[in-house]
Amino acid sequence: MAKVISIAIPKGGEGKTTTAVNLGASLAAFEKRVLLIDADILGASGTSLGYTIDQIKVGLYDVFNFTHTLTRVIHNTELSYLDFVPSNISSAQVEERFMRLSENRAVLKLALREVDTQYDYILIDCPPFLRGITTNALCASNSVIIPMRASHFSLDSVMRIMRYLKWIRETANPQIYVEGILLTMHEPNTRVADITSRELEARYSRFLFKTFIPKNSVLAEAGFFGKPILLYNINSKGAQAYFRLARELIDRENPDNGNSNLPNSNNI
Repeated sequence: MAKVISIAIPKGGEGKTTTAVNLGASLAAFEKRVLLIDADILGASGTSLGYTIDQIKVGLYDVFNFTHTLTRVIHNTELSYLDFVPSNISSAQVEERFMRLSENRAVLKLALREVDTQYDYILIDCPPFLRGITTNALCASNSVIIPMRASHFSLDSVMRIMRYLKWIRETANPQIYVEGILLTMHEPNTRVADITSRELEARYSRFLFKTFIPKNSVLAEAGFFGKPILLYNINSKGAQAYFRLARELIDRENPDNGNSNLPNSNNI
């Protein structure tokens, strides 16, 4: 069965989509079968994978509207082990209906049953708020990755989602846990990074990933050109960081695997 991981924090600009796309691609490079679901109404994951509006005919909205099953809205990507479900929110009216439909917090969980034996990982890119579709994702997930950049407001947002996860465990999904807090756009040896790191160690040390994602302009460039970073510049610091994150995640599930080599351009 697939491990379902939501990538969520109730704040924009923290690296949710960048992490969803590049972690998914990196896991696929390790030949893990991955389904990436874009649950953000802005559809940024699709853009980051090179999809244009005219290329997306069906998506997550159709699943919530009960007109298509999840299998029928899966799209292929440039990576053979990575599949994708777009959000396909095409108008304000569709967005409004999607938000109403997502108040039924069991929809996504039930939809995933159709595909959970076909994948090793299902990653859900969540919007920067907690109600509605994010609640759906959290109810359907085994765990949560919380990406955050170094800032006071980001620390506050981590506290918010931690409180919300407690409520989710009490009311809907008692098994959900924090996979890890991931520092993104990290600039070591800066004052704000040092302060943030100290606060995280004091409050959430057991949740911190060993890997952090450095501030790297190539990550933004890759998204602009509609490619995961490993297909844009595999030797960049950003690409290597997401490979390490994927390896860290895989090793948690298979601790006896040892430290295998990271992928390179010869085996992508």
